[in-house]
Amino acid sequence: MIFGDPSVFAIESSITRAYERLGQRALGFFLLHIDGRRYGVCSPDATLLACSFDEVHERIARRGAHTAPFANEPDAGRIADAVRNAIYAPNQDHEIFFGMSASKLGELVASKRLMWAPDGDEAFDDGSYVLHFDVGDRVRLIAFKSIEGYNHDPLTLSDRWLDADSFYSTLQRWYEAFESEWSTAINAEPKGQAAETDVPPSKSPQ
Repeated sequence: MIFGDPSVFAIESSITRAYERLGQRALGFFLLHIDGRRYGVCSPDATLLACSFDEVHERIARRGAHTAPFANEPDAGRIADAVRNAIYAPNQDHEIFFGMSASKLGELVASKRLMWAPDGDEAFDDGSYVLHFDVGDRVRLIAFKSIEGYNHDPLTLSDRWLDADSFYSTLQRWYEAFESEWSTAINAEPKGQAAETDVPPSKSPQ
C-alpha cells in the first residue's frame, strides 16, 4: 500500500508475513518516496516492520519537535554531509559543523530525532538516509544515499519542503492503515501460524 504522491512525498509498505509479537509486527518492506526517488529496500523479505511502524508513531507524537538551528540552510548537501561526518566519521573531535562540535551535533540529531532513516532495522540497508526537520508550519525532508567515505551521493539527493498538515496527515493515514492491515493478517492466520518462531533468523531484531 502507498499513501501520498511519490513524485513529492509518499510512504509505501508491504506485509509478506504478519507476526503476533509487537517487537516484530511483520516481514516485508518499508519505503519512503521523495521527489520521485525511492529510499529503502524493495523486497518481500527486506526487514521486520516493527521499527518502521514505531518510528512513524514517534514522529507523529513529536510533531513540531524535530527542530535544528540549521534547518533553513539552503545547501541540503551540506546538511547531509555534516550529519554523516559528525555521527559516523572518525577523528572529528576538532571539526565544527554549523557552529557545533561533532558530538554536539550528534546529540542534537538524536535528541530531536532528526534522522528518520535508517530506523533501527534493515529497511534502509540500501544506504539511504532521510532527515526530517519541523520548520514552523512546514516540514523539510532531506534524503540521500551514502557513497564511499562519509559524504552523500549528489545524484541521490532530494530536498523537499512540505506543508506540515499534509505531511503529518500522510503519516497518520499510513500508520492507521498499516495497523489495520497487520491486525487483519494476524486474525486471518490459523491458530499458531503467526508465531514469532516463524521469523527468518536473518531478520530477527538486533
